[in-house]
Amino acid sequence: MTRMPISQRTQLGSKVEEAGLKSLAMTTALMAAAVTLAPPAAADMNLGNYELNMPDRRDFHTWVWSAVTPCKVPNTNTDIPHCIHILTLPRPIAKAVQSDADAALVNGQYTFTVDDPFGLRCGDIYYGPTIPTHDVYTWDATTLAGSMVSTFDAGCDGAPGGSFTYPFSLSRM
Repeated sequence: MTRMPISQRTQLGSKVEEAGLKSLAMTTALMAAAVTLAPPAAADMNLGNYELNMPDRRDFHTWVWSAVTPCKVPNTNTDIPHCIHILTLPRPIAKAVQSDADAALVNGQYTFTVDDPFGLRCGDIYYGPTIPTHDVYTWDATTLAGSMVSTFDAGCDGAPGGSFTYPFSLSRM
């Protein structure tokens, strides 16, 4: 077996060490990029203002949902994880109610409930009678698509109570 001269072994050792440092630097840079650019671990919705698009509901309003604050533990300033406080803003405000409540994230979906005194519109959409509804909105935290189930004790023109389900989507403004 032939031994390599010490000068060659030192040179080879330096090259191996240099390659190891380059590899370490590259790995560190890639790990930092992966952590920085990774999507959130939970499917939490981004805070912000959203346009509610519900084309199948018989209503002349459009709605903005202001989801700019996390829910808070009552009487504290402590955030509740996976929960967004939502303020609904009707446009126009005629025969519509601004409301607010908390939307909790459960199994990848948010749920938000509104009792709407003008929820079901009967007859003339602008000037006709309205019937109170209990509306439950549920949407996917990632796709921002969902549905609203609107229940009412009595229907239009003396019809029995019931419920309607409307698909909707949210678009970040």
